[in-house]
Amino acid sequence: MKITKDSKVTFDPLSLLVDGQRVFPMMGEMHFSRYPRKYWEEELYKMKAGGIDIVSLYVIWIHHEEVHGEFDFSGDRDLKLFLETVKKCGLYCILRIGPWAHGEARNGGFPDWLLEDARVNGYETRTDAPRYLQHVRAFYEKTYEQAKGFFIKDDGPVIGVQIENEYGHCGGKGGEEGEQHMKTLLAMAKEIGFDAPIYTATGWGGAVTGGMLPVMGGYCEAPWDQRTTEIEPSGNYIFTRERNDHNIGSDHGLGVGITFDMDKFPYLTAELGGGLQVTKHRRPVATGTDTEAMTMVKIASGANLVGYYMYHGGTNPDGKLTTLQESRETGYPNDLPVRSYDFNAPLREYGQMEDTYRHVRLLGTFVHDFGDDLAAMVYTEQPGNPLKPDDFKSLRTAVRYKTCGDCRRGYLFVNNYQRRYEMASHKDAELSAISESGEVLASFGKRDIEDGDFFFYPFNLPVGEKALLTANATPLCVIHDACGSGKNAYVFYTDTDRDINADVTGDLDGNCIITITKEEALHSVKVVIGGREHLIISKGEAVTAADGRARLYYDVSDEDGRVVPSFRSFPELSRTPSGFNRANGQTDGEDFLNGDAFALYEGVNAILSDKKASFTQKSETEYTVALPGNLDGLNEIFANIGYEGNTAKLYKDGKLIADNFYTGQDWEIGLKRYFDEYGNADEISFDLEIEPLKEGDAIYLQEWPDMKDGKASRINYIHLTAQFIIDIS
Repeated sequence: MKITKDSKVTFDPLSLLVDGQRVFPMMGEMHFSRYPRKYWEEELYKMKAGGIDIVSLYVIWIHHEEVHGEFDFSGDRDLKLFLETVKKCGLYCILRIGPWAHGEARNGGFPDWLLEDARVNGYETRTDAPRYLQHVRAFYEKTYEQAKGFFIKDDGPVIGVQIENEYGHCGGKGGEEGEQHMKTLLAMAKEIGFDAPIYTATGWGGAVTGGMLPVMGGYCEAPWDQRTTEIEPSGNYIFTRERNDHNIGSDHGLGVGITFDMDKFPYLTAELGGGLQVTKHRRPVATGTDTEAMTMVKIASGANLVGYYMYHGGTNPDGKLTTLQESRETGYPNDLPVRSYDFNAPLREYGQMEDTYRHVRLLGTFVHDFGDDLAAMVYTEQPGNPLKPDDFKSLRTAVRYKTCGDCRRGYLFVNNYQRRYEMASHKDAELSAISESGEVLASFGKRDIEDGDFFFYPFNLPVGEKALLTANATPLCVIHDACGSGKNAYVFYTDTDRDINADVTGDLDGNCIITITKEEALHSVKVVIGGREHLIISKGEAVTAADGRARLYYDVSDEDGRVVPSFRSFPELSRTPSGFNRANGQTDGEDFLNGDAFALYEGVNAILSDKKASFTQKSETEYTVALPGNLDGLNEIFANIGYEGNTAKLYKDGKLIADNFYTGQDWEIGLKRYFDEYGNADEISFDLEIEPLKEGDAIYLQEWPDMKDGKASRINYIHLTAQFIIDIS
């Protein structure tokens, strides 16, 4: 997706348009004020490598005007610098200016003084009350001072502005009064100078939009749900025309709870859960598979913008007067960690690139090369597809397709995955794509579909200019000029094996087809090296940095011992990178290749983690923890604390610097951000406190730890992971 200051960005009922051409962007949320500014650039390049085009972000009012009249856009709160960095990284931006944000922030982002002013002066926030609008104007004006010059018309990155959040769904007014307030805020923002091609508003759950472009959401679980038991299966794993996030759309009626005409606006998402932020009472863990399957279902159901909330986790900043997290003490329904806003996101609180990052990158890679064409394809209901998520027996299928002359091309989507529930197996399932009139568009033969399987197959997919392909494999990407003479490699993956049944109509004309396994695809990244596209497969994560060079982030745990870094590339590199040996050849000149065609590069030297950690128990709940005090040439050091308890808090010199709600996962802490203040020594000593977890605590956990004397409160281990950056270009 390329947008310039002269581009015309619009939309129609199907998709976003840039200069009249359909586009399918990928968007991810990152909160600049919840991450150290010295690492913004590094993290944004990770997001870009993960397939993100657009960075969405809240400007959280309480982070910038906690004290009335004292605006703070300095340090990690520097919006102007963040927008400069977004531009430098070649990304675009949706600026979410509130004034109310939620975002699990204190008062939903409202400063305490605003609520007190409303109480004393007898007006209602989130209305057209003149005194409230006066305060909003001041906040908008200060925000605009930061954003001025960064709109797309100025050759900046800001292509859109979101007004308010969940207005009429979570607070605020509904009906005509609510619509008018949204229009009032929009008019104010435009008058102040916010000038973008699109203005958006969240559209789910009865929210009013003021005529702005509605964006939708969906999460694989509900940590805000007040129950502490297993909840009903999520409706976000069902193929449906329904855009609203309620579990059983057919029970409510299509579009019930939506205030706009779905036939007039494209299906765009801004809050697909990239993970889940746990609460004190409810702690579900979203896996990469959970998020990938949900995303595929939304794409299949017609979504033409995938927007993740959150894509990048973070840490709440220090408050001047109070802590800044959502809490029941402030009248909200949930207690959140004081510091951690990890979200189990694709990029986590300390920038960890873990399971979810790889799973959503897989779909992002596909969307980048095939999404603009997909954006013109309409969701088509399939015979027998169930409409309720508690139907675990029926096979869930969907089709998106379009007509191109005499050809109809598109995709068949199959989902047999329902988070936390077992789906029935389907032996020798006959797979066909069916049109709305009942005509067979394509047949894919039979395959066994087991519990947890989900995938999509193309039919009549253009390969080059002279061939159409129908195959029982999933497209990943196109590597341009990879097969010689300007011909391209079309990469597919399978969840069974590398052999595919491919029906080619026409002439491949020198273009080649590569099949790899899904596991290989999960570890693949497309990069440009020497001016030419390559697909890199590695246990390390490939990221292109500001200088245009491709690098591998290689994590080595102290449990791994010595590790020899390696990667595979198609096509082969024009030169072997320093520190590597070329290990094997590459097959050329064939129409169909498999993963063995990749050139293998193995490191000359092994890498290892030789950093040490230790802990000493001082009391039942208190520990002293000794962690490394410098990077010593590494990019990062992660401390993986295996503890059991209710919550854990890490202190330095009496100051709370990190905290965690127990989920059964290791508590991962990136150390480098603390070295400027506490480091430059062989080790740093911290205090760690564990709040015991007790039998009978009203908490939902997917897995409970072993209890001793009716409670759990202990550290079992601390492992260290060293992160190396290795240049491969």
